[in-house]
Amino acid sequence: MLSAGTLSVRTPKRLELADIFRAHGHQIQALSAAQARAVNAIVSCRTAALGGHVRKCDGCQYVEQAYNSCRNRHCPKCQSLKRLQWLEARMSDLLPVQYFHVVFTVPDVLNPLILRNQRVLYNVLFRAASETLREVAANPKNLGAQIGFIALLHTWSQTLLDHPHLHCVVPGGGLTPDGCQWIHCPANFFVPVRVLSCVFRGKFLEYAERSFASGELVFPGQIASMAAAGAFKQLLRSACKTKWVVYAKRPFAGPKQVLEYLGRYTHRVALSNNRLVALEDGKVSFTWKDYRDEGKRKTMTLETTEFMRRFLLHVLPKGFVRIRHYGFLGSPVHQSKLALCRALLGVSPQQQEKAADRLAQTWEHILERLTGEDPLLCPRCAKGHLVVCQTLPQQDALRFCAHRSNSP
Repeated sequence: MLSAGTLSVRTPKRLELADIFRAHGHQIQALSAAQARAVNAIVSCRTAALGGHVRKCDGCQYVEQAYNSCRNRHCPKCQSLKRLQWLEARMSDLLPVQYFHVVFTVPDVLNPLILRNQRVLYNVLFRAASETLREVAANPKNLGAQIGFIALLHTWSQTLLDHPHLHCVVPGGGLTPDGCQWIHCPANFFVPVRVLSCVFRGKFLEYAERSFASGELVFPGQIASMAAAGAFKQLLRSACKTKWVVYAKRPFAGPKQVLEYLGRYTHRVALSNNRLVALEDGKVSFTWKDYRDEGKRKTMTLETTEFMRRFLLHVLPKGFVRIRHYGFLGSPVHQSKLALCRALLGVSPQQQEKAADRLAQTWEHILERLTGEDPLLCPRCAKGHLVVCQTLPQQDALRFCAHRSNSP
């Protein structure tokens, strides 16, 4: 039983993705198992369906009720804490060097095939891009160094259409082959993007062809005609003749800017709640940036079923890793290689220890340090702190079933 006090229940103040799926999710004709899990999580997030707890101020007796989050990576409400924790780990990895941002994209002609073979061809995308970066950088004609980098997969365009691409954040330099020296990149230049583009194209098409030969690829529904060997080779030839876009954005101003960028791009979902404008007459309106028109912000309106279909295109296969680390940032050699890089760059042991101390902090301390606000401070008296005094059990929730679907 709750003691006397002021009870506050936090409720959404604006349109959310969950509202759209609750009202119109029954109109979806087919859901894969992964999509069904994502939709069920989104509609249940921070509702009584997942249970929760009651917190009470230890000073003024203020009481508030909070429901549990779903923690699904496709939920727009559940990425903030994960992002902060991930950024804390990356903060300890930063080196005092220039950082570069390289983006790998594939031609639109391959999108239908990739969409229906996500696990296989997203892995091909990671493999082709990562090998390209390491091999081109290792070439003595370019940098001649062993590099490390982080690769982030995004699968969407601003209008939620399928647009798979990798964002790579690369420290400006690397280790000599013998590991005895650090080689710095020239100012504001990493490696030639034309070379990256050509090597990336060759590797992606080679690995895609191997996947076809081994029977890993499927050709359901609208792409059934690609299943024949001749048709598939023609598809690859068409892709080969198309321009493959690999570009390097302006180098980051420093490590702080790298973290700000990563904070925006990691743990991002296809569409955040703050982009939603309205749900009216069976249609959804949302904002988007038109990069072909100087990045102007515009509003798009879609039929609700089309909006949901587009959002669900970007639900990743279960267990698929969309943030990967390579080279001296790769997990097998992560700590030892980074320690070597720091030593060669003159980073003091005290600075390394300070970074390690941050990783041991609780999420409350992390949030307070990064935002300047105490997440447990009482919102009424601003003196006491909120303490859990009761657990709320889970309740029945609306469930969406998975059906076999051959046409994403």
